[in-house]
Amino acid sequence: LSGVIISDVAVGVKRGSDELSMYTSPTSGMSSISDGASNGSDSKKLRVEEAPPSRVLHIRKLPNEATETEIIALGLPFGKVTNILTLKGKNQAFLEMGTEEAAITMVNYYATVTPHVRNVPVFIQYSNHKELKTDAGNQRTQAVLQAVSAVQSGGSPSSDVQEALAAASSPVLRIIIDNMFYPVTLDVLQQIFSKFGTVMKIITFTKNNQFQALLQFSDPVNAQQAKLALDGQNIYNSCCTLRIDFSKLVNLNVKYNNDKSRDYTRPELPAGDGQPSLDPAVAAAFSKDSNSLLGKIPGALTPLSAAAAAAAAAGRVALAGQAGSGGVLLVSNLNEEMVTPQSLFTLFGVYGDVQRVKILYNKKDSALIQMSDANQAQLAMSHLNGQKMYGKIIRVTLSKHQSVALPRDGLDDQGLTKDYANSPLHRFKKPGSKNFQNIFPPSATLHLSNIPQNVTEDDLRLLFSNTGGTVKAFKFFQDRKMALIQMSTVEEAIQALIDLHNYNMGGNQHLRVSFSKSTI
Repeated sequence: LSGVIISDVAVGVKRGSDELSMYTSPTSGMSSISDGASNGSDSKKLRVEEAPPSRVLHIRKLPNEATETEIIALGLPFGKVTNILTLKGKNQAFLEMGTEEAAITMVNYYATVTPHVRNVPVFIQYSNHKELKTDAGNQRTQAVLQAVSAVQSGGSPSSDVQEALAAASSPVLRIIIDNMFYPVTLDVLQQIFSKFGTVMKIITFTKNNQFQALLQFSDPVNAQQAKLALDGQNIYNSCCTLRIDFSKLVNLNVKYNNDKSRDYTRPELPAGDGQPSLDPAVAAAFSKDSNSLLGKIPGALTPLSAAAAAAAAAGRVALAGQAGSGGVLLVSNLNEEMVTPQSLFTLFGVYGDVQRVKILYNKKDSALIQMSDANQAQLAMSHLNGQKMYGKIIRVTLSKHQSVALPRDGLDDQGLTKDYANSPLHRFKKPGSKNFQNIFPPSATLHLSNIPQNVTEDDLRLLFSNTGGTVKAFKFFQDRKMALIQMSTVEEAIQALIDLHNYNMGGNQHLRVSFSKSTI
């Protein structure tokens, strides 16, 4: 994604319009607050001090049309909301949480993931007031609070607040992908959203010519966090924008585990409709992956897990764009006796279009690899860091460089730098290519395509055995143009892919090799 906006509120440092005196307005019948300013800006007489945590929170820069219900919804994921005071003329509000711990969690979380009301960023900090003393005569406020209390106690909210409070009660998100230049797969959605909690089910479909998905978390709190962090973000640079709302459904009914729908709690479901089934081992891996620290949040976040959620948002949301504009990777701990620019081009080319490769002259166990964009660099790093190549576990990190320079004219760098910008072997040059939907982590099973009709299973077994590995299993697809071949280890599969991708099988037919999510 294109990154999470970081709030510019300095939590608990500056005291502005919260240095206020409380009084009861004789005309409104409810409590109000005055700071001597007319536009909601901070008072000129600032006292700089550490504001102690308080269960009362001061919210600023609210949009004019913000309702009490929408303001209360900001606090609901973190615990019980016990009071609210809105200052319509100043675009401010005070929110009282049931406990100080809930308020601390809320401030910690929103300090790193900017809260929005009606798509407008708002600012939250501690108030110097320890509680809100409001007049019980304000019937509207009391009615909203009672409706909220009913929801928190398991009841049903009244119709006028039901929609705004849906965020607190539904674990199901409705996701629409705008400007979908690249395909977005079910697995991509699972990878992004699982950083906010356990993803239980996903259903994808096309409606009104738009790719959409329904995604169910195990807890409504996680759905709220994911919506706050991801709504409006881009999965890939400048495209595939997430539009997220809460669904009126509270439970999804998934019949099949395939590329269009998946129930991660029931890996035994059939594929249906001729779709490829999700392998049980892969399903177990997905369940294990999503059952991370963030997936174990039982209810309201603790300060530690709030920070973890924010870190995950900043890291995983950056699935598409935090490597810098050039998308350059630094690869270290290479086997310098074996590695070549071509071998790195082939392996990293599984995850993006490699533009240039440079093995460092004075440190030949390290190399710089320039991908075509930052999201491809991030993808390659997430899949290849820690993999074994030529007997050594390689390390892949983002480089500070924005591009890889070619050697100066006339300078011989012994073939350590190669330019692949015009290579015919790029897998992702064509927008909408099926290759985008078949990006998988390195695995012992390889997918082969472009196989000539006269090539037999024995031919392919012998070919792959000659790369130094052991072929454990083989399976032709029905048309015999494609096949799966399983090596004994992931390292052997990596070696075979490097050696045999684009191998000339005769008749100018070149073998295509990629990693598969299937097993034989």
